[in-house]
Amino acid sequence: MRLTDIGRDLFGRPYLLLSLTSLFWAGNIVLGRFVAGHIPPIALAWMRWSGAACILLAFAWPHLKRDWPLVRANIPVLTLLSFTGVSIYNAMAYWGLQRTEALNALLIQSTGPLLIALWGFALFRETLSARQFAGIIVSLAGVAVIVTRGDPAALADLRLNPGDVWVLSAMILYALYSALLRIKPAMHWLSFVAATSALGALLLTPAFLWELAQGRAPTADATTFAAIAYVALFPSTLAYLFFNRGVELIGANRAGPFFHLMPVFGSVLAIGFLGERLAAFHAIGFPLVLLGVFVASRAAKPAPPP
Repeated sequence: MRLTDIGRDLFGRPYLLLSLTSLFWAGNIVLGRFVAGHIPPIALAWMRWSGAACILLAFAWPHLKRDWPLVRANIPVLTLLSFTGVSIYNAMAYWGLQRTEALNALLIQSTGPLLIALWGFALFRETLSARQFAGIIVSLAGVAVIVTRGDPAALADLRLNPGDVWVLSAMILYALYSALLRIKPAMHWLSFVAATSALGALLLTPAFLWELAQGRAPTADATTFAAIAYVALFPSTLAYLFFNRGVELIGANRAGPFFHLMPVFGSVLAIGFLGERLAAFHAIGFPLVLLGVFVASRAAKPAPPP
């Protein structure tokens, strides 16, 4: 099978695309927490999207040239989408990850499906079906089991801090971006992601220069280069291509529950790379999350492409 055939087949499988997106974003959260204090948050966001734009332009250039009239005519919409889903969202999320605990961040990330549903209703009067709502609640229960390690009393020990507020604010913006994807211009998917990535880097540039002026520069070492390579390729280039395509195929409300896979993948990454062990709460939480995602994502017929 040729590479183009594999790519065409992959981009017709929304559930696989959205699952991979959650895997890449889970890795981004783990990495963002790992490099906290090593790479300033705005610098990490700026280098992430500058790198992603360079990667995408290498493949998207022919499509961008053809779609350039659409790009110019839709600069306000593309700027809004880039602002909510790329630039300010990532800077706020990385800033928050330097100031919050992993347990808090995982719980906040799990608000994604509900926030998307709220934005969808507020902007487009789109409502959740009973099965979608039930699926979200079931998967959210699975997330709670995982992040509390099966001890509900752990929720009582949670303490909000400024980092939590930043992460929650970032999630609110990304949920808005997810809901607004239905108004994206009818251009090639490579053109769209390349344009919003480049705009995202451009929007972040003033804040990045300000951060440098404050004496906060990233350390030039192997950790920094490896982190930039990962965030530019996987949670940026590939994840945004996959997420946008998944939303196009099945709609934002049905794609939202896949956010609940992030704590599952995050736990697996911790087991694989940090030496943590499987426990009974994993055996309870993982199936609940998967069941909830399955129920919610199949609760209605796929939405037509916007």
